[in-house]
Amino acid sequence: MLPDDRPRCWWSTGTAAADPLMVEYHDREWGIPVDDDAELFERLALESFQAGLSWTTILRKREAFRSAFRGFRPEVVAAFGGDDVERLMNDASIVRNRAKIEATIGNAVAFRETGAAFGSFDGYLASMIPRPPRRLPPTAAGRDVPATTPDSDALSADLRARGFRFVGSTIVYAFMQSVGLVDDHLPGCWRYAGETVAAG
Repeated sequence: MLPDDRPRCWWSTGTAAADPLMVEYHDREWGIPVDDDAELFERLALESFQAGLSWTTILRKREAFRSAFRGFRPEVVAAFGGDDVERLMNDASIVRNRAKIEATIGNAVAFRETGAAFGSFDGYLASMIPRPPRRLPPTAAGRDVPATTPDSDALSADLRARGFRFVGSTIVYAFMQSVGLVDDHLPGCWRYAGETVAAG
C-alpha cells in the first residue's frame, strides 16, 4: 500500500502491490544530491552488487550489507583482507559473489586514493559531472530515461582507469541517478517539482 496518493515514477510502485522500501527510496533518496563520501561509497558499492539483480533485492539486504561492510566506511573496507572476504562469502544475509566482494574492497582503496587527489570523492565527481543536475524535459516519458549517457561513459572510463571494478557505464549511470548527479524523476512525479522529502 502506498503511503499517499501522490503520483510517482513508475518503477517505484511496480505493476502490482508497491514495495514500501522502493517507495521510500524513491521519495527520500533517489535523485537527491549526496556529498558525503561514506554515503557515496555505499551507493556505488550497492549499485555494483545490484548488477544482474533487482534493486528491490538490494534494498531488502541493505542493512545486512551495512553491517557486513562495517558501515561502508571506505577506510575500513580498504583494510579488509582474506579473512574478511571469507566472512562475507559465508554471510547468507548479503549477496555472496566473490568477484563483487573483492571488487568492493579494491574499490574502497581506489575511492580513498581518488578522494585524496581531489580533496574528497564528491570533489572528484564535481570535476567530472556538470552541476546543477540535468533534469528531464517537461514532455519526457519513461522511454526517455537513458540507461547510459556520454557523462556516464566518461565517468565509467575514468573510474576504471583509477582501478575501480564493476563500474560499467550502466552501473555508473544508475549511481548518478541515485546520488543526484542527474535528476530523472518524470514530469508526472511529485518529485519533479523539486520537492525532496515526502510529507508526513
